[in-house]
Amino acid sequence: MDKSLLSSPSGDIVPDASAVVIVAETAADMLARESLLDRAMGSGRKRKSSEKLRRGRRPSEGLAFAARDASGALIGTVRLWDVRLGEHGGKALLLGPLAVDPDLKGAGLGSALMRHSIEEARRLGHRAILLVGDAPYYERFGFSAEKTGGVAMPGPYERHRFLGLELQPGALDGAEGVLRASGRRTRRRAAWLAA
Repeated sequence: MDKSLLSSPSGDIVPDASAVVIVAETAADMLARESLLDRAMGSGRKRKSSEKLRRGRRPSEGLAFAARDASGALIGTVRLWDVRLGEHGGKALLLGPLAVDPDLKGAGLGSALMRHSIEEARRLGHRAILLVGDAPYYERFGFSAEKTGGVAMPGPYERHRFLGLELQPGALDGAEGVLRASGRRTRRRAAWLAA
């Protein structure tokens, strides 16, 4: 068997992690990313509360990533977005969406994207990352609901799935209020690229 291939939990042959690269997302990734997100998350993905914070905004500078296989095909994506903790609160990042090609689920690509994005956010000096997701999955990266109790999403969400990670100790101490988008705005005609 080719050493660049492994078997996923479903028995499918998937690229070995050494054959996958994580790079900065480019404008050329837009169509492939949208297709991947639709396959991985379904048609209801744009109705999520976190979408309200992303709509009309661009990802945080330097924090939109694409995972590519050896042929250069987009097989995973993650983006982080600038938000404020309440009307006058501190800055943080909102992670999402994180998606991996459904055929490659369980091969470790999501974990690699998470680790890469967390380390880049830390390197760039960000203080905290928030997300809405399954605690059993995200706890392995240090996320918890311990310090998100005073902060809320702008719309319906499951409170126990609202998680935070401090990149700098104390970054979420006393945080309260509804998250607000604070990132760079997209140009009107390109607003749909930010989804």
